[in-house]
Amino acid sequence: MLDERKRKILQAIIDDYISTAEPIGSRTIARKYGLGISPATIRNEMADLELLGYIEQPHTSAGRIPSAKGYRFYVDCLIEPQTISEREISLIDNWYHAKVQRIEEVFQETAKILSRMTRNISMVLAPQLSQYVFKYIQFLPLDERRVILVVVTDTGFVENKIMNTPPGTSLKDLQRIAEGINSRLAGLPFDRIQTSLLTQIKQELLPSEEFLDTALLMIKQALFAEKNEKVYLGGTTQMLNQPEFRNLDKIKGLLTMLEEERLLCDILQKKEDDGVIITIGQENKYTGMQDCSVVQATYRLDGQIVGTVAVLGPTRMEYRKIISILDFMHSHLGEILKKYKV
Repeated sequence: MLDERKRKILQAIIDDYISTAEPIGSRTIARKYGLGISPATIRNEMADLELLGYIEQPHTSAGRIPSAKGYRFYVDCLIEPQTISEREISLIDNWYHAKVQRIEEVFQETAKILSRMTRNISMVLAPQLSQYVFKYIQFLPLDERRVILVVVTDTGFVENKIMNTPPGTSLKDLQRIAEGINSRLAGLPFDRIQTSLLTQIKQELLPSEEFLDTALLMIKQALFAEKNEKVYLGGTTQMLNQPEFRNLDKIKGLLTMLEEERLLCDILQKKEDDGVIITIGQENKYTGMQDCSVVQATYRLDGQIVGTVAVLGPTRMEYRKIISILDFMHSHLGEILKKYKV
């Protein structure tokens, strides 16, 4: 453990480097932070901090910058919890109110909000369809020869398909088919709806009707298609504004990685930890991210963890602010989703 003086000096170094992206020396610390000790004493303490691995010297200048170990100590021991401001809460709520009309849009707009508020890359992992519970299907007349088949889940997510109506099939026939399917499937989690059950429903309802075959195929496709969890990105170009990533060769690997949705899903895999999780530098398992930090939190719907929100940026990110925003989204995003449920 570091003594109080070393803690104050380390915090000054990290706070200053986060805001300036420039190495800091002992004279600057003495002048800016009023610690009541001389530059010579600060130099001695900085030498100890460097020996302990909390700071490092990037060049031959006297300035020091934090190491990944220093950032970890800063996050775990030095920064005080901070709550998001009322102004920021109002900004978030007004954004959703102005931009979102359907539940699917919540995720895209959340990515935009996070990137603009944090000035870093944001990532939002939306839940898999297989995690939902079947609510109902409905046939909506489109014109004399076509209908829209809508599959609705308990969370309001929708799959839809335009279908040709068989000659001689009335709206009442379609309603009867929908009622028969809904009576058997309503309330079942998608991963418990087996192909054999759909076949049984077909035999009970109308075994010779080609239209029903198409309808049940649509449900199969909605339920059993290999659907990866969807990742929504925001603010990818924000990284180009960070001093650490102005070298395009350095950021190339990161940008390539961000195109791999399966990889992003792995990074954002839902953890049971009920709060904000931070990975710094080489704590990230992918090489392209080891100059970065990721701050992430899960969010819930009706008590169940359904996805993850995250901010990715340089290790020199504004941890205090980003943690407060994600802590808020961790508890608030589920309430936003409820407003747009069908």
